[in-house]
Amino acid sequence: MLKKLFKLDFIIVGTVAGLLILGIFILTSVSAIISQEKFGNSTHYLFHQILFGIIPGIILAAIAYFLPIKFFKKLAWILLLVNLAAMVMVFIPGLGIIAGGAPRWLKLGPISFQPSEFLKLSFILYVAAWLSNPAREKEKNFKYTLVPFLIITAVVGFLFTMQSDISTLAVIIAASLVIYFTANTPFWHTLLMTLAAGTGAALLIGISSYRLMRLKVMFGLINDPVGLGYQIKQILIGIGSGGLLGLGLGMSNQKFGFIPQIMSDSIFAIYSEETGFLGSLLLISLFIVFLFRSFQIAKRSKDRFSKLFVLGFSSWICIQAFVNIGAMVEIIPLTGIPLPFLSYGGSHIVIEMIGVGILLNISKNTQK
Repeated sequence: MLKKLFKLDFIIVGTVAGLLILGIFILTSVSAIISQEKFGNSTHYLFHQILFGIIPGIILAAIAYFLPIKFFKKLAWILLLVNLAAMVMVFIPGLGIIAGGAPRWLKLGPISFQPSEFLKLSFILYVAAWLSNPAREKEKNFKYTLVPFLIITAVVGFLFTMQSDISTLAVIIAASLVIYFTANTPFWHTLLMTLAAGTGAALLIGISSYRLMRLKVMFGLINDPVGLGYQIKQILIGIGSGGLLGLGLGMSNQKFGFIPQIMSDSIFAIYSEETGFLGSLLLISLFIVFLFRSFQIAKRSKDRFSKLFVLGFSSWICIQAFVNIGAMVEIIPLTGIPLPFLSYGGSHIVIEMIGVGILLNISKNTQK
């Protein structure tokens, strides 16, 4: 066991630790007032994040680090089936919890969680295991690769559409397409699926009034700073107020009720306001380091499953970070998706840390 500890990839460990520390610092700032108002103390949400997100995440990451990689490959399809069942269970009265106007949470006794967060990891594990199967590798034609992939993606897409969680669906599809493309499948498969995904996204935006309105606000077709454009305007004010060095930790003005969802979806706006351009640059740099280091691990991996998983997992984390930050700076429409390792929420922190544990496990096996 001691030898395995010495094989820890300290670049990945340091990068993730840095992101978690930044998350703790900014959550301390943004959650204090809300926590005080709701619970009579300023640390409720911070301790909840640490006790039910970060600590369990680290423990499960450690377990994932020591388990054989073959364990994840063999159980990938079982994990996916269980996760899909959980996605269906959120629609059962008494089990599902409605949040944001849609059933996305599942309550089992004292435990509540978001199955969609766990599906990110289970789907990536499944696609990586499926495409690394030797028998599947020999049959890369339309019938044995593209059709099955489209079917399982359609099932996942239907469940996410029913939950009105299109942003999470987009991240999962993007990460799975990275895996599919790098599995040496015909390029026209990936091209066809990319076009299909784009068409599907356009249809979902077109039939949903609030998504269409967000798109119009982003392109300036609707100028409503006190209505539809209020949230993005306040976010941009917060980011702009940070300047080069920021206002200082705890000194944000926009966290006093101006920006909705400051602990989750909009946490980057407060982070940028308090740490400035340099703090934002540090945060983005950590995600870039994480991505490049992961690609190095994938390049060294001799096991096909390991290689595909690393590419899919790192793509998921960094695509999701880009989507969250991009929405904050109005590059893309506002989305309800957390910033990895920073946003408040136990479900996404735990599952991200399990993925990090598997990543470190794979990195360990690539070292001499």
